[in-house]
Amino acid sequence: MKNTKGAAANECLIVFSRYPEPGKTKTRLIPLLGDVGAALLQRQMTEHTLAQVKEFQSQHPISVEVHFAGGGLRLMQDWLGTGIVYRRQGEGGLGDRMTSAFNTAFTNKNSGVVIIGTDCPGLNAQLMKQAFAALSEYDVVLGPAQDGGYYLVGLRRLIGELFIGISWGTSEVLQQTVDVAKQLNLAIAYLPILADVDRPEDLPVWKQANFDGFPPVISFEF
Repeated sequence: MKNTKGAAANECLIVFSRYPEPGKTKTRLIPLLGDVGAALLQRQMTEHTLAQVKEFQSQHPISVEVHFAGGGLRLMQDWLGTGIVYRRQGEGGLGDRMTSAFNTAFTNKNSGVVIIGTDCPGLNAQLMKQAFAALSEYDVVLGPAQDGGYYLVGLRRLIGELFIGISWGTSEVLQQTVDVAKQLNLAIAYLPILADVDRPEDLPVWKQANFDGFPPVISFEF
């Protein structure tokens, strides 16, 4: 249902990422980029996303957390700095880990929580602002990805059903999530559709993105 009480006072933005260890990240790109190249791309995309997060945070009072897989706390701090709250992602599949992240954030008295990944170079501070603004009126905010998944999900309360029975990693993720939301009679807000970078054929998205002073280190020839 729509909420007309205005913007949430305590809001949290959670970034899901992975420590860029060669051979253990962006594995579907390893055949093209190699272990080190795929890890470097993961590093660049996370740094690009966090640059946008910091820009948004400078305009909007939110807490920011990085929920990571692989590596460890010291490695994450050495990489991205100590001025960030880090949490290791929970156990289980993606749905379990997002449910756990939302649960922790709402337990900590946040009234608006958004989770993003680092695979969409088009996800900028303006879209993050739109997501949190939508949470003042809608139960769920979704950022659809061109591959049928989503790059952003925002909630005003924990709705665990949205993450159960979803075919993660397939083109059905968004539609299945929307179907569950409609069954629960939830009001849904949609952000613009963005392309993510997950497979070799997606690399032009990274090459052609407008980085606003954050140029990619890797150069690709197509």
